[in-house]
Order: sequence, then C-alpha cells, then structure tokens
Amino acid sequence: MAFTKMHGCGNNYIYFNCFDQTVPDPESLSIKLSEPHFGIGGDGIILISPSDKADAQMRIFNADGSEGKMCGNGIRCVGKYLYDNGMTDGRTTITIDTLSGVKTLELTVKDGKMQSARVDMGAAILAPREIPVDMDGENVISAPIVVDEKVYHMTCVSMGNPHCVIFQKEDVDDLDLTRIGPKFEHHPLFPERVNTEFVNVLPDGSLKMRVWERGSGETWACGTGSCATGVAACLNGFANKNEDIVVHLRGGDLTIRYTDETVFMTGAATTVFKGEIEI
Repeated sequence: MAFTKMHGCGNNYIYFNCFDQTVPDPESLSIKLSEPHFGIGGDGIILISPSDKADAQMRIFNADGSEGKMCGNGIRCVGKYLYDNGMTDGRTTITIDTLSGVKTLELTVKDGKMQSARVDMGAAILAPREIPVDMDGENVISAPIVVDEKVYHMTCVSMGNPHCVIFQKEDVDDLDLTRIGPKFEHHPLFPERVNTEFVNVLPDGSLKMRVWERGSGETWACGTGSCATGVAACLNGFANKNEDIVVHLRGGDLTIRYTDETVFMTGAATTVFKGEIEI
C-alpha cells in the first residue's frame, strides 16, 4: 500500500491516497504505523478520500487509534498533496471536507509545488457545553483548574476539537510535559478529553507554545492548538483581533489571525518521503 510521509512544523503524519486504494481498519493501522521502531513513526495517519461537497475529504487517526475531528497542520499537508499531485487542476483555492466542516485553503505555490497555505479554520467556539468543558457561563477565560494540587488558569476554545490554553510566566521549555500533559487530557472537567497548550507571551508579543494532544501526546506543533492559543491571547488581552499573531512551536512558526467571523492559520507543509508498506 502506497503512502506519503508529510509534516507541518514537525507535526508528522502518514498520508494515504484513498482515491485509488482502500485502507482497512484505520484505527488499528494508525497504532501500528505510528510506532517508530516497528512502524513508520508519526503522530497518526490521515486518509485523503473523494468528497461530494469539497475537493477532497480528510480523516485523521491519532497515534492511539482514536479519530480526530480536525488537524490544522494535517489539512495544509493534504492541500499540498492534492496540488503537488495534480489533483486540483492547478487551482490554488481549494476546499477540504473534515469532521469539523468544509475548510477553504489559499495555496502559495512556487515552481509547481505548494509551499504554504492560509486556511480558513472557521469560527472559534467559546461556549463551554460546545467545547465541551464541564463549566457554567458563556465562556471559560482565565478560569481556575487544579492539577496535581496546583492551580492553573485556563482559557478554553474549540476549533472543531477542544483546547485548554494555559498562559504562564515559567518557561514552557522547562515543563515536564510527559507528566503533566496526561493529567490535563484526562481531567474530569473535559468529558471528551482535551488538547492542552502551555504558552509564554514573549516581549515582542509573539507566543511560545508547547502542546499535549489528546491521543498523541506531545507533538512538535498543533495547528488547531495554535489557533486556539491566538484566540485565547486576544481574549486575555495579550494580542489583538484582526492582527497577525506569530506562534513559535517546537517544529516551526505559524501565523494566526482572529477575526469576528473566523480564524485564519498560515504555515508551511513539507513532503518527507514516499513509500510502500505491506498491511
């Protein structure tokens, strides 16, 4: 079975073109292939399939086999796969169907290859029940949460998947994320688990972020998490709407813009290698 390994800011997945092949039992396959010693290694697998409402459909399976609704870095890679393989008829504005709805991508192309994409990620969801987070009120902004007997202040946002954003003064590079990440992910306030972003606001106004993703653990980048972080920065007065917000991730930078109508995410996508594997 043919596959392509791709990454967006180090958030790396194994991509399968399901226009001309079928992937059986993707949940189990994602667990198997994501393992770096006996598989290919990655944060999961992404299936690129035909859609009756967009140029293609993407399905995301995390390293633990769970299905994700949306992946910001993954959708840019899907855009690159479609364009670079001649599946968009040369169009640089394309649509991709996800479990979080149809997203529109504006592609930047050089020498016949997609270099980066600006993705309309849709409106940020702030209502607790829709995120979901088990709290009352119209939103969750700098609300206390106790983890390991320590009080943190979280801002919760959904970008089609739930995020808990923690702004802190301590350098995020010093966090023992392997220890603390799962405790946020499985906290009883989050009935569907949660992705957690730990963020420093830098002197120039940009943001430095580390992320613990539900189902995958720490990843080098998270596109939806960067969007949620940009939104949370505006809600907490660390950034402004309708202005570019640079988010520094372990695998590179993303640019976020939060407006009244939507959230835009801009970043690169890279093809690492192609191959075939026996299933």
